[in-house]
This record gives sequence, structure tokens and C-alpha cells, in this order.
Amino acid sequence: MKLSTKGRYAVTAMMDLTLHENEGPVTLSDISQCQGISLSYLEQLFARLRKHGLVTGVRGPGGGYRLAQPADRITVADVILAVDDNVDATRCGGKGDCQDGERCLTHDLWSDLSGQIYDFLNGITLAGLAERPSIREVMARQDLKHARSRAPSPSAA
Repeated sequence: MKLSTKGRYAVTAMMDLTLHENEGPVTLSDISQCQGISLSYLEQLFARLRKHGLVTGVRGPGGGYRLAQPADRITVADVILAVDDNVDATRCGGKGDCQDGERCLTHDLWSDLSGQIYDFLNGITLAGLAERPSIREVMARQDLKHARSRAPSPSAA
């Protein structure tokens, strides 16, 4: 099973929102700059995340996006399913028609793996992931870099 770019980027963007939730709404432009994800791609992802009730938009000055639910109630699986539709290691999409319209020898193995992957991702909340020291270190580095890029450059006298 390969996690798609959509799933990876959606989880990354949702982690950015989670880690900045106490600072107010986060703009897609800020996420784009900090995470290196194109703004147009983020717009597509956030339309899906909003549709699935994972984020809400805040209009006006100081607007952006917020988590629609507490971070301890949103799992990584929720995010991936909102943008990818499923987590599936089978070649047949779980239909059982993998080999000439019939179930292949290893269908049950890959189907079981899909279930294990889903259970693993469903057991990790955004809040739990945000508590990891390595995640906090990366966000601190990104925040510092982002703050420097936004600061006015000193004028030559």
C-alpha cells in the first residue's frame, strides 16, 4: 500500500492547524509557505476536509481555517479517508476480483493488511501526534524560518 500525496499533504496541513490552534485561524498561504505545499493543492484538499467536517473556514481579516473538532477526536485515518476515500493494500480495491474477475491467492493477506493499516492510523489522533517531541521540534524550526521570511529586511543606511 502506498499513501498518496493527497493523504500525506492533508495530514501535514492538519498537523499545522493542530499545532497552531491556540493562535487563531491559520491561512492556507501560511501552511503553503511553512510546509512547501502549493496553495492551489491546499485549496482542493481543504474543500474535501471541510466537506467531511474536519475543518471550518473563518472569513474576514484574521481569517483562515481551524479544526472543526478537538484534535483529540480527529484521527489520521479520518484525514486520509476525507481526501483519499480509502486505505487499501489490495489490487482490486477490496472487491475480490483481483485475478480475472476472481479472488487471487493473496487477497485475504492484503485485505487483512489494509485492516491493520486502518486500525493503526485510526488509533493516532492529531493531538497525540502533536505531543511527540520530534513533531514539536520540527514545528519550532518551521515557525522560526517562517517568522524570518516574513520579517522586513533591514534597510541599508
